Amino acid sequence: MIVDRPRVVFSALRGNSGKTFLTVGVGACLRHRGKTVSPFKKGPDYIDPAWLEMATGHACYNLDLFLMERERLVSSFSTHVLQTDGALIEGNRGLFDGMDREGSYSTAELAKLLQAPVILVVDCSRASRTLAAMILGCQHFDPQVAIRGVILNRIGGTRHESIVRSAIEDRCGVAVLGAIPKIKGGIFPERHMGLVPPREHPEAVRAVEEAARIVDRYVDVDRLWEIARRAPAVCLEDIDRSEDKPFICPSRQPKIGFIRDSAFWFYYPENLEALEKLGASLVECSAINDRELPPVDALYIGGGFPETHAESLTANAGFRKSLREAVETGLPVYAECGGLMYLGKELIVEEKTFPMAGVFPLGFVIDGSPQGHGYTILEVDTPNPYFPIGEVLHGHEFHYSHIPDGEKGSFAFAFNVRRGYGIQERRDGLCYKNVLATYSHLHAAGAKGWAKALWEQAISYQQRNRLSEQSNEAPVVTEISRTSRRAFSPGL
Repeated sequence: MIVDRPRVVFSALRGNSGKTFLTVGVGACLRHRGKTVSPFKKGPDYIDPAWLEMATGHACYNLDLFLMERERLVSSFSTHVLQTDGALIEGNRGLFDGMDREGSYSTAELAKLLQAPVILVVDCSRASRTLAAMILGCQHFDPQVAIRGVILNRIGGTRHESIVRSAIEDRCGVAVLGAIPKIKGGIFPERHMGLVPPREHPEAVRAVEEAARIVDRYVDVDRLWEIARRAPAVCLEDIDRSEDKPFICPSRQPKIGFIRDSAFWFYYPENLEALEKLGASLVECSAINDRELPPVDALYIGGGFPETHAESLTANAGFRKSLREAVETGLPVYAECGGLMYLGKELIVEEKTFPMAGVFPLGFVIDGSPQGHGYTILEVDTPNPYFPIGEVLHGHEFHYSHIPDGEKGSFAFAFNVRRGYGIQERRDGLCYKNVLATYSHLHAAGAKGWAKALWEQAISYQQRNRLSEQSNEAPVVTEISRTSRRAFSPGL
């Protein structure tokens, strides 16, 4: 597949340099100028993509060489960028940073793969000419990375800007596209997991427009877009999509529910799309606003911030009760991180206890520091409804919660954690009946069998319900479900 669209990668010398602010501002500026732009986020993030989606008006897709198969990453990028005028790609951390010494999963490697020019966002706080030396070092560190522009951020004044600008342009031979002064207070407030998400920001639209105003004033957006236009046409290998085609099902279209509200909204777009491509009908619901779980054949609960919505989740006793009862009838449920916490018996936030769904006999305590943060490698070593034994999964975890020491015990875990922290003693993937809940987030472009497994469980549940309706009996629970149930029976 030939990709000839403008594209550019925003990166930095280190994290917290202002990449998201700049990418959001540029995206909103281009939208104001009539450009349709596909935003992408390098890495496993959910919050930054939400801001990029708001800025551009287009869904933001993740690009991650660790979570996703290389061919599927390329296919995703090609598919979405060819539908618009071009692509803005926000990197993560520093340009060459990654989980291994070779930087195999870094923003630099992604830029090379997509043959995209790089714009470095440089935090100029407490530095001047040394910044030119650092940029020069990046140019020589890997000459195949096309660093084509620099945006100065947190400039202290006109003299400071003049020194830094001349040093970079004279010594590095790269264009300085703009210089943004220090902004008191910040436009996008932060909290424990990064930026406050747009769903919880009282003036999210105003924040995006303010970012656009600042970028339009201090950055040469036209010159930046010209750099993006000069990205070479590249032949990106496509993949066989036959496995994404809908399955022929003798039953009616299965309904797969997913909870999406201000407490649970961490979903990679491709995860939901993968379920739809298989023929599932997605049913959106809210654990805060809906009085009970709607009729579905399976349920997907993503991550989010149950800790900041604990009171509202507890107040909706009807939804919690209907979910718990549905699990007892064998409803297939797949939950990640915040979804795992919601399925526990309680959430403890600042010494206050909030009852949750009660599917698992475990409480979760919110700590003041991360209890698990980074990429994970999970080996499936126990029977479960979704993954075959022996499969190795690549994921990501970022959570401030843990189970209390007094509640640790022998539970049914599906995963051995090769890399990461998991739930307990390098174990993850709690199982109960047809429920599997894990701290790790998986991407459908990497965990290829995940969507099909959840779809098949939905079909099976649907068919069992039909048989039970015809025979006037309770739904049958699968053998794997009964095995998982015995492991938890003493705690229920």
